[in-house]
Amino acid sequence: MSGVLVLRTEKITKRFGDFLAVDRVDFAIHRNETVGIIGPNGAGKTTFLNLLTGLYPPDGGSVFHEGREITRDSPEKRVARGIIRTFQLVRVFDNLSVYENMALSFYRKQSNSALPPGMFISSLNGRKIRKQTDETLELFELGHLSAEMAGTLSLGSKRRLEIAMAFIADPAVLALDEPFAGLGDLEIEEVIRVFQRYSHQKTILVVEHKISKLLGIVDRLAVMHEGRVIASGLPKETLQDAEVRRVYWKV
Repeated sequence: MSGVLVLRTEKITKRFGDFLAVDRVDFAIHRNETVGIIGPNGAGKTTFLNLLTGLYPPDGGSVFHEGREITRDSPEKRVARGIIRTFQLVRVFDNLSVYENMALSFYRKQSNSALPPGMFISSLNGRKIRKQTDETLELFELGHLSAEMAGTLSLGSKRRLEIAMAFIADPAVLALDEPFAGLGDLEIEEVIRVFQRYSHQKTILVVEHKISKLLGIVDRLAVMHEGRVIASGLPKETLQDAEVRRVYWKV
Protein backbone atom coordinates (compact mmCIF):
# COMPACT_ATOMS: atom_id res chain seq x y z
CA MET A 1 0.00 0.00 0.00
CA SER A 2 1.40 3.36 -1.05
CA GLY A 3 2.00 6.18 1.40
CA VAL A 4 0.74 8.72 -1.14
CA LEU A 5 -2.13 10.84 0.16
CA VAL A 6 -5.09 10.74 -2.20
CA LEU A 7 -7.84 12.56 -0.29
CA ARG A 8 -7.46 14.86 2.71
CA THR A 9 -9.54 17.27 4.74
CA GLU A 10 -8.44 20.08 7.06
CA LYS A 11 -10.86 21.30 9.73
CA ILE A 12 -13.82 20.54 7.47
CA THR A 13 -17.05 21.78 9.04
CA LYS A 14 -20.77 21.67 8.22
CA ARG A 15 -23.68 23.27 10.08
CA PHE A 16 -27.41 22.95 9.56
CA GLY A 17 -28.82 25.92 11.43
CA ASP A 18 -27.64 25.57 15.02
CA PHE A 19 -26.72 21.90 14.53
CA LEU A 20 -23.01 21.21 14.02
CA ALA A 21 -23.08 18.06 11.84
CA VAL A 22 -19.33 17.88 11.05
CA ASP A 23 -16.97 19.55 13.46
CA ARG A 24 -13.51 20.56 12.15
CA VAL A 25 -12.57 17.09 10.91
CA ASP A 26 -9.01 16.31 9.83
CA PHE A 27 -8.97 13.15 7.73
CA ALA A 28 -6.75 11.45 5.15
CA ILE A 29 -6.84 8.35 2.98
CA HIS A 30 -3.83 6.92 1.17
CA ARG A 31 -3.60 5.37 -2.28
CA ASN A 32 -4.98 1.80 -2.44
CA GLU A 33 -6.07 1.92 1.20
CA THR A 34 -9.51 0.78 2.34
CA VAL A 35 -10.85 2.88 5.22
CA GLY A 36 -14.11 2.35 7.10
CA ILE A 37 -16.03 5.08 8.91
CA ILE A 38 -18.47 4.03 11.62
CA GLY A 39 -20.45 5.86 14.26
CA PRO A 40 -23.88 6.07 15.91
CA ASN A 41 -26.85 7.47 14.02
CA GLY A 42 -26.43 11.23 13.67
CA ALA A 43 -22.65 11.06 14.10
CA GLY A 44 -22.08 12.95 10.83
CA LYS A 45 -20.80 10.08 8.66
CA THR A 46 -22.97 10.62 5.58
CA THR A 47 -22.68 14.41 5.88
CA PHE A 48 -18.90 14.02 5.90
CA LEU A 49 -19.11 11.84 2.79
CA ASN A 50 -21.28 14.49 1.14
CA LEU A 51 -18.59 17.07 1.87
CA LEU A 52 -15.89 14.88 0.35
CA THR A 53 -17.88 14.27 -2.82
CA GLY A 54 -19.14 17.84 -3.25
CA LEU A 55 -22.84 17.30 -2.55
CA TYR A 56 -22.63 19.78 0.33
CA PRO A 57 -20.51 22.94 0.47
CA PRO A 58 -18.59 23.20 3.75
CA ASP A 59 -19.01 26.06 6.20
CA GLY A 60 -15.33 25.91 7.02
CA GLY A 61 -12.17 23.98 6.27
CA SER A 62 -10.74 22.49 3.08
CA VAL A 63 -10.75 19.34 0.93
CA PHE A 64 -7.72 18.25 -1.10
CA HIS A 65 -7.37 15.60 -3.80
CA GLU A 66 -3.81 14.58 -4.67
CA GLY A 67 -2.53 17.87 -3.26
CA ARG A 68 -4.97 20.11 -5.13
CA GLU A 69 -7.68 21.97 -3.23
CA ILE A 70 -11.14 20.95 -4.44
CA THR A 71 -13.20 22.49 -1.63
CA ARG A 72 -15.47 24.44 -3.98
CA ASP A 73 -15.43 21.99 -6.90
CA SER A 74 -18.82 20.67 -8.01
CA PRO A 75 -19.71 16.95 -7.73
CA GLU A 76 -19.28 16.71 -11.52
CA LYS A 77 -15.75 18.09 -11.35
CA ARG A 78 -14.90 15.62 -8.59
CA VAL A 79 -16.29 12.73 -10.63
CA ALA A 80 -14.09 13.90 -13.52
CA ARG A 81 -11.14 13.68 -11.11
CA GLY A 82 -12.16 10.10 -10.29
CA ILE A 83 -13.95 10.61 -6.94
CA ILE A 84 -16.95 8.33 -7.40
CA ARG A 85 -19.72 7.76 -4.88
CA THR A 86 -22.38 5.11 -4.36
CA PHE A 87 -25.40 5.68 -2.15
CA GLN A 88 -27.39 3.98 0.61
CA LEU A 89 -30.15 3.32 -1.92
CA VAL A 90 -29.03 1.34 -4.96
CA ARG A 91 -28.90 3.59 -8.03
CA VAL A 92 -29.02 1.59 -11.23
CA PHE A 93 -31.27 1.93 -14.27
CA ASP A 94 -34.00 -0.65 -13.70
CA ASN A 95 -35.25 -0.40 -17.29
CA LEU A 96 -31.83 -1.30 -18.75
CA SER A 97 -30.10 -4.66 -18.79
CA VAL A 98 -27.17 -5.44 -16.52
CA TYR A 99 -24.86 -5.20 -19.55
CA GLU A 100 -26.31 -1.83 -20.60
CA ASN A 101 -25.90 -0.38 -17.11
CA MET A 102 -22.25 -1.43 -17.05
CA ALA A 103 -21.51 -0.34 -20.60
CA LEU A 104 -23.12 3.05 -20.00
CA SER A 105 -20.91 3.63 -16.96
CA PHE A 106 -17.81 2.72 -18.98
CA TYR A 107 -18.88 4.90 -21.91
CA ARG A 108 -19.45 7.92 -19.68
CA LYS A 109 -15.97 7.56 -18.20
CA GLN A 110 -14.28 7.18 -21.58
CA SER A 111 -16.14 10.00 -23.31
CA ASN A 112 -16.66 12.20 -20.21
CA SER A 113 -20.23 12.77 -21.41
CA ALA A 114 -23.66 11.23 -21.68
CA LEU A 115 -24.59 9.27 -24.80
CA PRO A 116 -25.52 11.30 -27.90
CA PRO A 117 -29.22 11.10 -28.80
CA GLY A 118 -30.05 8.15 -31.05
CA MET A 119 -26.69 6.43 -30.48
CA PHE A 120 -27.51 4.35 -27.43
CA ILE A 121 -27.42 0.76 -28.69
CA SER A 122 -24.65 1.21 -31.26
CA SER A 123 -22.47 3.12 -28.80
CA LEU A 124 -22.76 0.45 -26.10
CA ASN A 125 -21.85 -2.43 -28.40
CA GLY A 126 -18.48 -1.27 -29.66
CA ARG A 127 -15.68 -3.82 -29.40
CA LYS A 128 -13.75 -1.97 -26.67
CA ILE A 129 -16.82 -1.37 -24.51
CA ARG A 130 -18.04 -4.96 -24.91
CA LYS A 131 -14.65 -6.43 -23.99
CA GLN A 132 -14.23 -4.31 -20.86
CA THR A 133 -17.86 -4.73 -19.81
CA ASP A 134 -17.87 -8.51 -20.24
CA GLU A 135 -14.58 -8.88 -18.33
CA THR A 136 -15.80 -6.73 -15.43
CA LEU A 137 -19.14 -8.54 -15.22
CA GLU A 138 -17.27 -11.84 -14.89
CA LEU A 139 -15.00 -10.43 -12.18
CA PHE A 140 -18.03 -9.38 -10.18
CA GLU A 141 -19.77 -12.73 -10.77
CA LEU A 142 -22.49 -11.01 -12.81
CA GLY A 143 -21.71 -12.42 -16.24
CA HIS A 144 -24.59 -14.91 -16.13
CA LEU A 145 -26.98 -12.00 -15.49
CA SER A 146 -25.72 -9.84 -18.36
CA ALA A 147 -28.98 -9.92 -20.33
CA GLU A 148 -31.27 -9.58 -17.30
CA MET A 149 -33.09 -6.32 -16.67
CA ALA A 150 -31.58 -4.61 -13.64
CA GLY A 151 -35.04 -4.12 -12.14
CA THR A 152 -35.45 -7.90 -11.78
CA LEU A 153 -32.26 -8.44 -9.75
CA SER A 154 -32.12 -9.26 -6.05
CA LEU A 155 -30.95 -6.41 -3.84
CA GLY A 156 -27.58 -8.12 -3.33
CA SER A 157 -27.01 -8.48 -7.07
CA LYS A 158 -28.08 -4.87 -7.60
CA ARG A 159 -25.58 -3.74 -4.99
CA ARG A 160 -22.81 -5.69 -6.71
CA LEU A 161 -23.88 -4.17 -10.03
CA GLU A 162 -23.75 -0.66 -8.57
CA ILE A 163 -20.24 -1.25 -7.20
CA ALA A 164 -19.16 -2.85 -10.50
CA MET A 165 -20.46 0.22 -12.37
CA ALA A 166 -18.27 2.38 -10.15
CA PHE A 167 -15.24 0.12 -10.60
CA ILE A 168 -15.48 0.04 -14.40
CA ALA A 169 -15.19 3.84 -14.34
CA ASP A 170 -11.70 3.32 -12.82
CA PRO A 171 -12.15 5.61 -9.80
CA ALA A 172 -9.28 7.35 -8.04
CA VAL A 173 -11.41 7.14 -4.88
CA LEU A 174 -14.50 4.98 -4.46
CA ALA A 175 -16.78 6.20 -1.66
CA LEU A 176 -19.52 3.79 -0.58
CA ASP A 177 -22.40 4.82 1.66
CA GLU A 178 -23.71 1.80 3.60
CA PRO A 179 -23.10 -0.85 0.93
CA PHE A 180 -24.60 -3.53 3.21
CA ALA A 181 -27.86 -1.66 3.87
CA GLY A 182 -30.90 -3.90 3.41
CA LEU A 183 -28.85 -6.99 2.55
CA GLY A 184 -29.09 -10.42 4.15
CA ASP A 185 -26.01 -12.27 5.38
CA LEU A 186 -25.50 -14.23 2.14
CA GLU A 187 -25.84 -11.08 0.04
CA ILE A 188 -23.39 -9.26 2.32
CA GLU A 189 -20.89 -12.08 1.81
CA GLU A 190 -21.23 -11.61 -1.96
CA VAL A 191 -20.35 -7.93 -1.61
CA ILE A 192 -17.48 -8.66 0.81
CA ARG A 193 -15.93 -11.02 -1.75
CA VAL A 194 -15.85 -8.09 -4.18
CA PHE A 195 -13.96 -5.94 -1.67
CA GLN A 196 -11.52 -8.72 -0.87
CA ARG A 197 -10.82 -9.36 -4.55
CA TYR A 198 -9.81 -5.73 -5.07
CA SER A 199 -8.01 -5.21 -1.76
CA HIS A 200 -5.14 -2.72 -2.21
CA GLN A 201 -5.93 -2.25 -5.91
CA LYS A 202 -8.30 0.68 -5.35
CA THR A 203 -8.66 3.52 -2.85
CA ILE A 204 -11.93 2.82 -1.03
CA LEU A 205 -13.84 4.67 1.68
CA VAL A 206 -16.76 2.83 3.29
CA VAL A 207 -19.40 4.33 5.59
CA GLU A 208 -21.23 1.48 7.32
CA HIS A 209 -23.24 0.55 10.42
CA LYS A 210 -22.42 -3.19 10.40
CA ILE A 211 -19.10 -3.05 12.24
CA SER A 212 -18.39 -6.79 12.23
CA LYS A 213 -18.69 -6.94 8.45
CA LEU A 214 -16.10 -4.18 7.99
CA LEU A 215 -13.35 -5.78 10.03
CA GLY A 216 -12.32 -8.23 7.31
CA ILE A 217 -12.09 -5.66 4.51
CA VAL A 218 -10.68 -2.39 5.91
CA ASP A 219 -7.07 -1.45 6.62
CA ARG A 220 -8.08 1.34 8.96
CA LEU A 221 -11.19 2.27 10.91
CA ALA A 222 -12.31 5.79 11.86
CA VAL A 223 -15.07 6.43 14.39
CA MET A 224 -17.26 9.54 14.28
CA HIS A 225 -19.35 10.87 17.17
CA GLU A 226 -21.19 14.18 17.32
CA GLY A 227 -19.50 15.38 14.16
CA ARG A 228 -15.93 14.59 15.23
CA VAL A 229 -13.50 11.75 14.52
CA ILE A 230 -12.87 10.41 18.01
CA ALA A 231 -10.53 7.55 17.01
CA SER A 232 -8.74 6.25 13.92
CA GLY A 233 -6.33 3.38 13.41
CA LEU A 234 -6.11 -0.39 13.03
CA PRO A 235 -9.66 -1.79 13.30
CA LYS A 236 -9.39 -3.94 16.41
CA GLU A 237 -7.29 -1.39 18.27
CA THR A 238 -9.73 1.39 17.38
CA LEU A 239 -12.69 -0.61 18.71
CA GLN A 240 -10.85 -0.99 22.03
CA ASP A 241 -10.33 2.77 22.36
CA ALA A 242 -11.79 4.02 25.64
CA GLU A 243 -13.85 6.80 24.03
CA VAL A 244 -15.18 4.45 21.35
CA ARG A 245 -16.22 1.91 24.00
CA ARG A 246 -17.99 4.66 25.94
CA VAL A 247 -19.87 5.93 22.87
CA TYR A 248 -20.90 2.53 21.50
CA TRP A 249 -21.17 0.24 24.48
CA LYS A 250 -21.38 2.70 27.38
CA VAL A 251 -18.39 1.10 29.14
